[in-house]
Amino acid sequence: MPLAVIPTPVGNLEDMPPRALRMLAEADIIACEDTRTSLPLLRHFGISVPLVSYHAHNERERAGQLLAMLGEGKKVALVSDAGTPGISDPGYEIIKRCIEEGIGITVLPGPTAFVPALVMSGLKTHPFLFHGFLPDKTGEREKTLQALAALDCTLIFYVSPHKAEKHLGHCAAVLGDRRAALVREISKIYEEARRGTLSELARSVEGGVRGELVLVVDGA
Repeated sequence: MPLAVIPTPVGNLEDMPPRALRMLAEADIIACEDTRTSLPLLRHFGISVPLVSYHAHNERERAGQLLAMLGEGKKVALVSDAGTPGISDPGYEIIKRCIEEGIGITVLPGPTAFVPALVMSGLKTHPFLFHGFLPDKTGEREKTLQALAALDCTLIFYVSPHKAEKHLGHCAAVLGDRRAALVREISKIYEEARRGTLSELARSVEGGVRGELVLVVDGA
């Protein structure tokens, strides 16, 4: 049986597509980033399937176990806490191993945070580069931003709320004070898009900010 890679909502549960619900209900086992996060989602839709954790710290070991199940003909579904597995979330290892061992993969289209953030930003939507999270270490982050600075495409980053002020300020210092948008809590009650220059956005989060953040930055 092919591995089913299934996106889950980044906010509103109504974003869960019918095909994804059907495939989750039909699975023999669901591998999820955090069982405590996935269980309420599944209960909400009346789905009762055994869960197993699949996260950054056990990805290699768990991938082997899941491959064995797939080899036995079992239906294995892979989800992350929110969005599409493999996009700044666990999933790469099992997908790579499936390809190497000739096991099929079905990836469902569905929710992801950076696409609505890009459209909502008001910046050029094509071409763009999705980078994901910047490195935590200052030197590594500096090197990454310098490598991106000359690109004329729109840049997209995921940002942790407790690192927002520091990372936005660093982006302004290395990339220049470009136009940008900080999109928060996509598809949730407090969804908002803050637009301005990178330095203005950095000042806007000086008092702290909550929620899931996507930073969209104008190209060079």
